Amino acid sequence: MAKDKKYEDIHFVDSTRPVWNYSLFTTDDIANFQNGTHYRLYELFGSREITVLGKSGYYFAVWAPNATWVSVTGNFNDWNNQSHPLYVRLDNSGIWEGFIPYMPKGEVYKYHIHGFRGRKMDKGDPFANFWERRPQTASITWDLGYQWNDADWMSKRAVHNSTQSPWSVYEVHLASWMRPDAHDEERYNTYDFFSDRLVNYVKDMGFTHVELMPLTEHPFDGSWGYQGTGFFAPTSRFGDPQGFMHLVEAFHEAGIGVILDWVPSHFPYDAHGLFMFDGTHTYEYADMRKGYHPDWNSYIFNYKRGEVKSFLISSARFWFDKFHIDGMRVDAVSSMLKLNYSREEGEWEPNEFGGDGNIEAIAFIKDLNETIFRDFPDVQTIAEEATDWPGVSRPTYMDGLGFGMKWMMGWMHDTLGYFKLDPFERQFHQNRFTFSMMYYYDENFMLPLSHDEVVHGKSPMIYKMPGDDWQKFANLRALYGYMFTHPGGKLLFMGNEFGATTEWNYKTELPWGLLAHESHRSLQECVRDLNNLLRTEPALYENQFNTHGFEWVDLSHRPECVMVYRRKGKDPADDLLVVLNLTPVVRRDWKLYAPGKDAWKEIFNSDLRQYGGTGDVFNPEILTSLVDKKENRYEINLHLPPLGIIVLK
Repeated sequence: MAKDKKYEDIHFVDSTRPVWNYSLFTTDDIANFQNGTHYRLYELFGSREITVLGKSGYYFAVWAPNATWVSVTGNFNDWNNQSHPLYVRLDNSGIWEGFIPYMPKGEVYKYHIHGFRGRKMDKGDPFANFWERRPQTASITWDLGYQWNDADWMSKRAVHNSTQSPWSVYEVHLASWMRPDAHDEERYNTYDFFSDRLVNYVKDMGFTHVELMPLTEHPFDGSWGYQGTGFFAPTSRFGDPQGFMHLVEAFHEAGIGVILDWVPSHFPYDAHGLFMFDGTHTYEYADMRKGYHPDWNSYIFNYKRGEVKSFLISSARFWFDKFHIDGMRVDAVSSMLKLNYSREEGEWEPNEFGGDGNIEAIAFIKDLNETIFRDFPDVQTIAEEATDWPGVSRPTYMDGLGFGMKWMMGWMHDTLGYFKLDPFERQFHQNRFTFSMMYYYDENFMLPLSHDEVVHGKSPMIYKMPGDDWQKFANLRALYGYMFTHPGGKLLFMGNEFGATTEWNYKTELPWGLLAHESHRSLQECVRDLNNLLRTEPALYENQFNTHGFEWVDLSHRPECVMVYRRKGKDPADDLLVVLNLTPVVRRDWKLYAPGKDAWKEIFNSDLRQYGGTGDVFNPEILTSLVDKKENRYEINLHLPPLGIIVLK
C-alpha cells in the first residue's frame, strides 16, 4: 500500500470477518471515473496486493452499479458465494470493494453477482491481470512486478518510432507462427520460446517492428483474439504476464519495436465476460441498434458512458505503461465511427444532427489518441479504417481523429487487383497501379498485406499471382518490391515472406517445410534484402509521409507495362529511381529519361538468381547521356528483367 496516498471513506470492522471494508478510491477518482477522464483505473480496480494493518492480502474492486450483492468466490473458499461479500460504496458509484487478508498470489477467483431482477451470475474480473488458461474462465490474483532491462531502447525509441524512420512490420499470430506440434491446436509454445525463436527470426529478416495479433485474454481461439474478455491481461496460453514482458524486452534488446492489436470496438457474449455484467447492459449500449454487432455476433461498447470510456482508455494506456509496447493498432475503427456500419435502412438511428456518425465514439477516439500521445509521445497509434473518413491520422487540433497512421486499404485492394491480372491485361488497368498516389497525402498511410488477405477463400499470396510457378514467384517479388519502394509504412503477414502455399489456418503452424525448396528460400531472401534496402536508403523513409518524397517519372508506356518513379530523401544524393517491368518480356536497351544525375548504379534487382530469378538481366554498368542541358535531363540506358523491379541510386 502506498504510504503517501490519502484515502477517504476508510472503515475497518472486526478483523475476524473474512472481508475488511477498505477503499483505495478518493472522491477525485470517483468523479473522474464517472466523467470518463480516469485513465489509470488499472491501479485501483481488479485485485491488488496490498498490506493493511500489518496483514498482507488482496484488495478487490469491481464496478457493478445495478448489483444488489457481490462476493468473491474461488478455490480459497471452496467457491462459497456467501462467505466473502464485498461492500458497496455509499456514493452511488456502483463500486463494490473489500480487502481479504492472507489471500495469496495465484488464487483463482470470480465475482458472484446478484444483478438486475434477481439474476445471479459468476463473472471474471474485468481488470484481472492474469486468467486461467482456456477453457477455464476464472481470474487469478497476480502482480506485475518486473525488472526491465530495455532502458537503452526506451531512451532511443522516439527515433525508431518516428514517422521519418523506416517502418517494416511483421504481423504475427503468436499461436500459429510455430507450435510444439505443428497440427495440435491444443498446444502452444511459451513466451520464453518466442523470446528466442521469433525475436531472432524477425531480426534476421530485417523487420523494424512486429505486430502481434490480439493477445488480450480471449476464450475462443477461432476469434484470433479479436473477441476479448480480459482487457488488462496478456493471454495465459503462452505463460504469465512476466513472460510477455520478457518477450517485449527481448524484441527491444534486438532493436525491434512491438505493436499490439487492440480491440475497443466490440466484445463477446461469453457468460464470464463483460456482457450484461450486472444483469443489465453495463458496458454495452442498451439499444441494440447501436449495441449489437451483426458482423461478429458481439456487443458494442457504450462510448457515451463515462465509466466505459475510462475503462477503455485505461486499457490502452495500461499496455504502454506496464508492458512498454511501442504502438497500438486499433481494430475495426470504421465500425466504431459509423452508426449504419453493416446495417440496412431501418436498422440504425441517426445521431442528433441527422448524420450517420457515432458522435460519442468519435469523441472517445480523439480522447484516446490525445491521452496516448500526451503520456507516451514516442509511440504510434495505427487505425484499421477502411472508409474515406477524413483526417484519421491528422491531429485532433486539426479536427482529425489523432491517429499516427492509417492502414491503406485502398492501396491493398487496387494493388492486388492489378497483380492478379494476366500481364497482357495490365496495360488496360494502369490506373489501378497509379491511383494510390492520387490520395496518398490525405493520411499517414501504412501499406498492409495482412492476415485478412490470406483467409476465407482469398488464397495465399503466391496463388493470387498469375502464370506458371516461375511467373508466380516473379510477380510476387515484383509486388513486394513495389510495396517496399512505395511511400508509407509496410506490413507483411507471417508466411507471406516465403510464399506460403496454403491459406493461413490458426489451428496449425506456418508451413515451414516449404523452406526446403529453393524457390521459397529465395523469396524469403528477397524480402530480407528489401527490408535491408528500406532500412539503409533514406530516400525510402525520410519523406515517406510528405509530398517531397515521391515523383512519377514515366507512365507513358502502358502497352509495355513499364512504370518509373523517383523516391527522394532530404539529401538529393540519396534519390532513387524505381523501374518496374510488369510483363514477362525482357526489355534490353530500354531508354529512360530523367533529370538530375549522370551516374547511376543498380542496388536492387528482383530477377537475381539468388532470389529465384533468371539472373541474366541486370545492369552492371549504366550508360547515360545528357539530352537537355537546360533541364539537366539525361537518357538512361537499361536492361529490364521480366516481371521485375530494379532500383537505381
